[in-house]
Amino acid sequence: MLHSENNWQVLSSAVHYDNPWITVTEYDVLNPSQKKGIYGKVHFKNVAVGIIPLDEMGNIYLVGQFRFTLDKYSIEIPEGGSLTNLSPLESAKRELEEETGLQANVWKHVLTMHLSNSVTDELALVYLATQLFFGKPKPEETEKIDLIKLPLEKAYQMVMNHEITDSMSVAGILHAKILSLQNLKNEKK
Repeated sequence: MLHSENNWQVLSSAVHYDNPWITVTEYDVLNPSQKKGIYGKVHFKNVAVGIIPLDEMGNIYLVGQFRFTLDKYSIEIPEGGSLTNLSPLESAKRELEEETGLQANVWKHVLTMHLSNSVTDELALVYLATQLFFGKPKPEETEKIDLIKLPLEKAYQMVMNHEITDSMSVAGILHAKILSLQNLKNEKK
């Protein structure tokens, strides 16, 4: 039996933090067991976009950068926030070029995800970008990015070895791996 109805009751709420990207709200609630409690939610004002850039040789282009929130270097697919004045696809195109210098002739939406849905409402859309060509990177002032070109199989192994841990990157690389296996299967028919 699915329990798809909302069994939470909000008694009151208060915004504790707000900036141009996020709002943090604390709610006084009655939980599904009808017990009083609190719940915190981080609301993201933009949609997250991620890009799986694959070339015709089966290589994926990743980015590496030091992540302030993790206090460590992270290897990821190109990703960022969709600007409110652009569609998520246009934002994905902008992010790919900004972070890597790459542009793509073919774009396909492949994943819709909710990231860390126990504490945030962040929505992420992941796109497959193919028929790539190079332009010029335009990183933001907060980004010092390394461009990393790897065979998709190597990126997949990095996911399996816990070397790539960013959620959109893990999901995107695993999705690309499954697509490549499906394509091999279809070619053998």
